[in-house]
Amino acid sequence: MIFIGIGSNLSSGSGTPAQTCRQALDRLQEQGVRILALSRFYESAPVPVSDQPWFVNAVAALGTDLGAAELLALMHQVEAAFGRQRRVVNEARTLDMDLIDYNGMCKVGALALPHPRAAERAFVLLPLRELAPDWLHPVSGRSIGDLIAHLPPGQLIRPLASE
Repeated sequence: MIFIGIGSNLSSGSGTPAQTCRQALDRLQEQGVRILALSRFYESAPVPVSDQPWFVNAVAALGTDLGAAELLALMHQVEAAFGRQRRVVNEARTLDMDLIDYNGMCKVGALALPHPRAAERAFVLLPLRELAPDWLHPVSGRSIGDLIAHLPPGQLIRPLASE
């Protein structure tokens, strides 16, 4: 299964962070990517901790004929179309799309898979558990429940109230 994380903590020309995320998923579908399942949306404090606005995050399960690198390139195109600029690491952003897992592959060329920090992020693991409660980390083999139980402290996350 292919899983992506999607998030935003700045409004875009498409609206609120949640609206931006939903429209970005629509844009992927327009490009032939199938959204097979979508977690609920969550609000999460920035990681690492900063004074930025909280993020809106979700995880989607996808179907596509694109390879991992091609999918990631398409995701970066969609981010740019929604105003994403890459100037500073961990800065506030209109849209952030991450390739979390691509059919359990571990590294594809220069592409690090699964996403290198996915196992350390509540805003990835909690929505991912909704879609794949039996998911195992492709490198460590650890269950999603174990990863969640051992998350670093201080990651604030809650379901988005309007969902």
